[in-house]
Amino acid sequence: MNKLITITIATIAMMSCTTQQKAEQKQTLAQQLEERMDSLQKKGYMAGHQDDPFYGIGWAYEDGKSDVKLTVGDYPAVMGFELGGIELADVKNLDSVPFTRIHDELLAHVKRGGIVTISWHPRNPISTKPHGGLDGQPFPEGTAWDIRDTTVVKSVLPGGQNAELFQTWMQRVGDFLESLKDDEGQLVPIIFRPWHENNGSWFWWGQKLCSDEEFKGLWNLLQDYLTGRGFDNLLWSYSPNLDGNWTTERFMARYPGNDRVTLIGEDAYQWGTEEDFVKQLNADLTFLTQFAKDNGKLLAMTECGFKNIPDSTWFSRVLKPQMDKYPICYFLLWRNYEKEWFGPVPNTPCGEDYKKFKEANNVMFLKDIE
Repeated sequence: MNKLITITIATIAMMSCTTQQKAEQKQTLAQQLEERMDSLQKKGYMAGHQDDPFYGIGWAYEDGKSDVKLTVGDYPAVMGFELGGIELADVKNLDSVPFTRIHDELLAHVKRGGIVTISWHPRNPISTKPHGGLDGQPFPEGTAWDIRDTTVVKSVLPGGQNAELFQTWMQRVGDFLESLKDDEGQLVPIIFRPWHENNGSWFWWGQKLCSDEEFKGLWNLLQDYLTGRGFDNLLWSYSPNLDGNWTTERFMARYPGNDRVTLIGEDAYQWGTEEDFVKQLNADLTFLTQFAKDNGKLLAMTECGFKNIPDSTWFSRVLKPQMDKYPICYFLLWRNYEKEWFGPVPNTPCGEDYKKFKEANNVMFLKDIE
């Protein structure tokens, strides 16, 4: 009798395990990433940095190097990468990072257990000349920041004068995404963050550059194209800029919809006074926290920072106390490049202050999420 009971229990356990495995197999890579991030958020939030493995203050393209790692002894949990320029089949992105290097470093971070996010600042399809045509032109002609024409978004939508061109651009984005596979040949999970800061008007897809319906059409065009190619590994992030006065009506005007968004982002830099930054950030995160909760979305500080960090205590005294109030899953400081930095600079007062993130129980770096 005992033997029969043992066999029965073992059989049930095997069936349960098989059922669980099948359920996991049905999840897309994006859903697996969402579940992972949701679980990690219960412990705190992850530290992130844009272009972290490419360059820092006083160095560039040295294997294994990172200003964050040099500061705290560990890589950031989240790394950000940029695809601007891929649409023209350029060799390097808009920040002069070779796409081969982006490919390799992104996959290296995923392999070591990290999380990656991609943004795309495509050129202005009306003013951009053929490949190589931007050489010698004054900024921002032809770039994502060229906002002289309010018909750019309309021109790439179906029936527009640049609709065919934009199909080629989306194809090139898709071709690059398709190359991002692990050692087993499987696509890797990616937080994809297009058309960000659309409530501002400094990109050709911004608030004053296209109507709400045109913006949604642009979002849907890219998402439907990539989804149609089978990219179930993309976790889509909708990331407006620091606002300070969100209402449900204003926020929903450009929101693509719950079926199209998994993560609600906030891009928030201190450009003015500390008082204004703190006031606006708290107003936004209060609103976005409730929105994310009501709609079952993740919440993150998808870009943030204080250029060159004139206040060496800014990380611990200003930024962290605000983030600690809200259920964000990560924050991404912008890049460190030559004479401009938003992340920690090793062996400096701001670098010493950044170490307090590492010491905190609610902030996670790579080793904390592996």
